[in-house]
Amino acid sequence: MTKATEMARVSARGGFNLLWGLVVSTVISAVGTIAITYILGAEKYGLYSIALIAPTLISTFRDWGVNSAMVKYSAQYNAENNAKIRSIFFSGFVFEILLGLSLSFLSFGLSPILALSLHRPTIVPLIQIASLFILSGALVNTATAAFTGMETMHLYSFMLIIQSIAKTALIVTLVLLGFGTLGAVTGFTTASLFAGLAGILLMWTMYKSLPKSINSKMEIFATIKTMLKYGLPVSIGTILTGFLTVFYSYILAIYVTNNAIIGNYNLAINFSVLITFFATPVTTMLFPAFSKLDYKKDNETLKNVFQYSVKYAALIVVPVTAMVIALAQPGIGTIYQNRYADAPLFLALLSVTYLYTAFGNLSISNLINGQGYTTFNMKLSILTVAIGFPISFLLISNFGVIGLIVTTLTVSLPSLFIGLRFIKKHFGVSVDWVSSAKILFSSIITAILTYILISQLAFSNPIRLAIGIIAFVVIFIAATLVTRTVNRADLYNLREIINVLGPLRKPLRFLLNIIEKLMTILRTK
Repeated sequence: MTKATEMARVSARGGFNLLWGLVVSTVISAVGTIAITYILGAEKYGLYSIALIAPTLISTFRDWGVNSAMVKYSAQYNAENNAKIRSIFFSGFVFEILLGLSLSFLSFGLSPILALSLHRPTIVPLIQIASLFILSGALVNTATAAFTGMETMHLYSFMLIIQSIAKTALIVTLVLLGFGTLGAVTGFTTASLFAGLAGILLMWTMYKSLPKSINSKMEIFATIKTMLKYGLPVSIGTILTGFLTVFYSYILAIYVTNNAIIGNYNLAINFSVLITFFATPVTTMLFPAFSKLDYKKDNETLKNVFQYSVKYAALIVVPVTAMVIALAQPGIGTIYQNRYADAPLFLALLSVTYLYTAFGNLSISNLINGQGYTTFNMKLSILTVAIGFPISFLLISNFGVIGLIVTTLTVSLPSLFIGLRFIKKHFGVSVDWVSSAKILFSSIITAILTYILISQLAFSNPIRLAIGIIAFVVIFIAATLVTRTVNRADLYNLREIINVLGPLRKPLRFLLNIIEKLMTILRTK
């Protein structure tokens, strides 16, 4: 087995452990989301979303790249069995807590000004309660960084599930008791704090088993200095892009006075989690994988790992995205009928960004950061923000939600293609463009045919949705076989990778066997 394949197995195991946590936690959260969107309605649900904008904006200034540094050095030191990893954990925790507390107090104090800036002065109490989310987010992110660097994603999944249970129980209970939007914000904030405390407890159990250094001193300040040196360029990029995202929401809240439209948009975002089920594990596990490699010593392995990451991520994310686009209307209609009439269009348009996975969108920044070129990623973020601010103001002020979605789809493209050029020049790696083209072609054709099929059916939304899913899967498999998107080498690699996927191993192996038999039949003919 090649080193690249072995790394893919490790990443796949971590990705699977994260996937089941995402699925379970999202299913639980979905129950609460459906309940509160029904009870609150589009108007109040939109107000609930607006109340979280300001604390979310301030929280973007909380992480100065320390979380990224925790992932980077945890993965590196763990591979080297270096005792410095204990100092990384403790120093990162101290830094995040201090900054999280400071920014929570700042958000609380500025709540009247923040509410006024959103043209909704009555939401001051909501912003004050949501300010605690900044501190709880620091706890959650610290634990997440530790779990990711150590590739113990089952602990991250436990934390996600704890958060979703608490969030669903608290929000639904408080809303049903008549607290309305106030209850929803209180439940959300309290659940986040509970999850953060649970995450730190799980992190502590892992910390106790780490190798101990002969030198008992933690050297907290020296360690934080090292992490900041690596992470500050990352943090500048993260802060800028995070600020840009929240700026979009600010402009939207100012120019779209209809809270129901904003409620439809946020519901569409909630449904896009169907795609993030598959995209998030890929993105999360690639950073520690690339951090273990040195392009000067392991160039061939790095090339293989990068191409594997792009092709196999695209094989999962791109068709799922195409399916969500094709079935957006019956999918949302199955749950909400016509209560959120604009959400299907918003969902279909929002999903387009995940098609960029075929161009390496999920892999490029992880590769660049993993190899230590964080300053370059910062420059890409600055470019994105420089383009995003004027375009977003122009499009959102004139076209509302549609303008916002078009902005998000276009502003990242220049950085994407510049990043592709950079990794080709510096690391000698590139996307397998033929495979990516085949995956995109097969997915888009399948989506078009599926959409045409369900559009002709006069059945109820649940039946159209079920027929659409079955039709999509069958057509996509046929399309990949005809275009030879998957070859026998891919089947071998995929079999090696899925051996670590627990209960998914048997059904996936069965599916691969069917594909291989169909492949043999087609080529025989």
